[in-house]
Amino acid sequence: MESKEKILKGVEELFFKYGIKNITMDEIARHLSISKKTIYQFFKDKDEVVHSLMLHTLENDKCRINKAKDASKNVVEEVLKMMDEMREMFQRINPILFYELHKFHPQTWRVFQDFKSSFISKMVESSLKRGQVEGFIRKDINIKILTRMRVEMVEQAMRGEMFPHDQFNVVDVQLALTEHFLYGVCTLKGHKLINKYKNIEED
Repeated sequence: MESKEKILKGVEELFFKYGIKNITMDEIARHLSISKKTIYQFFKDKDEVVHSLMLHTLENDKCRINKAKDASKNVVEEVLKMMDEMREMFQRINPILFYELHKFHPQTWRVFQDFKSSFISKMVESSLKRGQVEGFIRKDINIKILTRMRVEMVEQAMRGEMFPHDQFNVVDVQLALTEHFLYGVCTLKGHKLINKYKNIEED
């Protein structure tokens, strides 16, 4: 007996590697060694498969982000852990996936947008506030503005308009933008802690 979770796992393997548009329901069935009829017991069409995968992926992302946040001793360690999570995630995903979601699956793209504007924005804002209390984040910054800027930076890099995917590696772009943002919002005390974690010695 196949399960919805097993089907989504197989779909994730295909979509993350090859994108969405060129993967058919027949190819999903072949990949999972099941019949299309079995897939249709759980999903009415490919759009529902895409939508369900997005919901499933975002729920897993929430758990991983919260786990990394809770395990961090300070905001700098938190961001560096997030960078590790980001590196692992973007190494698995073909960048074309985000372009195809935006262009061909608007309803599912809105789910991602809602996730970005709610969960991610709140997470970034709370991290900046935490860092201010710890003394690692500057108190003169406008948290609302920088939170929105940070969230938009992530999306822009994923969609490939500013950094075309045929010219830039999406992992390198995301990590460079994150590190640049972190150094920009940190105090001198924060800079020293970043360098300590990165084993960088400066005068």
